[in-house]
Amino acid sequence: MPEISRFFGIVIAIFYDDHNPPHFHARYGGDKAAISINELTLIEGQLPPRVMGLVVEWASTHKEELLKDWDKARKNQPLLAIEPLI
Repeated sequence: MPEISRFFGIVIAIFYDDHNPPHFHARYGGDKAAISINELTLIEGQLPPRVMGLVVEWASTHKEELLKDWDKARKNQPLLAIEPLI
């Protein structure tokens, strides 16, 4: 899994050759979710409400970087790490 960030036990990844719309994946314990980068909404899966709030807070701060990594993934280029939520 191409991990781009990790904070508070939450792992954030963007997969190569993934389907549109631009999104990232978040994993926390046994829960997994795909989250739209542009709308910051849940596409599939689930996360506990507190975790979803942290993920959306982080993603809203790093939206531009997420979109750049999405573009890199589509071109099979190495992804850049994104600062965690602190």
